[in-house]
Amino acid sequence: MLVFALLVIVIFNFAFDVRGEAVALVAPGVLWVTLTFAGVLGFNRAFVLEKDRGCLEGLMLCPIDRGTIYWGKMAASLTFMLVVEAIVLPLFSIFFNLPLFMPSLLLIAFISTVGFAAVGTLFSAIAVHTRAREIMLPLLFFPVVVPVVIAAVEGTGMVLAVAPWASLVPWLQLVVAFDIIFLAVSWLLFEYVLEE
Repeated sequence: MLVFALLVIVIFNFAFDVRGEAVALVAPGVLWVTLTFAGVLGFNRAFVLEKDRGCLEGLMLCPIDRGTIYWGKMAASLTFMLVVEAIVLPLFSIFFNLPLFMPSLLLIAFISTVGFAAVGTLFSAIAVHTRAREIMLPLLFFPVVVPVVIAAVEGTGMVLAVAPWASLVPWLQLVVAFDIIFLAVSWLLFEYVLEE
C-alpha cells in the first residue's frame, strides 16, 4: 500500500507541472486517488491469508460473535490506512507545496478513512470467496464508496481554498452519516457474508 501510494504521488508530481493556485485545484483529487487505490490494495489482502490457509473456518468456529471478527478486521484495515496516510500526507505536502496539516483536513481524512475501512472490510470478505477476487473487490467497492470519495475531495478542496467552516459542514455530515450507516450495516451483514 505504502509503496504504491508513494509511487502515485511521485508520478503525479511530475505529470502535473502546476504552480500557484492551480496546485490547489488538482491536489485534492490526486490525494484521494492515491489513498483510495492504496486502500483497495490493502483490502485485497484483508482475508486472503485466512482463506488460503483454511483459517477462515477456524475463525467461524470460535465461540464469539461474528461481528467481533468484523470489528477486528476493520480496525486492522483502518490502522494500516492511517499509517499510510501519516506517511503520505507529509510527502504530499512537500511535493505539492501545500499546507496539509490543518485540523479540518485531518478530520476529513480520518472520518473518510473510517468509511473506507467499514465498506472495504465487508466487500473484501465478499470478494475473497470468488475466483477473481482482485477484480471483484474494486467492482463492488468503488460504486458504494463514491459518496465518501466525492465528499473527501470536495472537503479537501474547500480546506485548501480556505473556505469558511460553514461550507465544509455539509460534506462532513455526509461522510459521518455514511460512516454510521455502513458501520452498522456491515456489522449486521458480516455474519451472513462469512457463511457464504
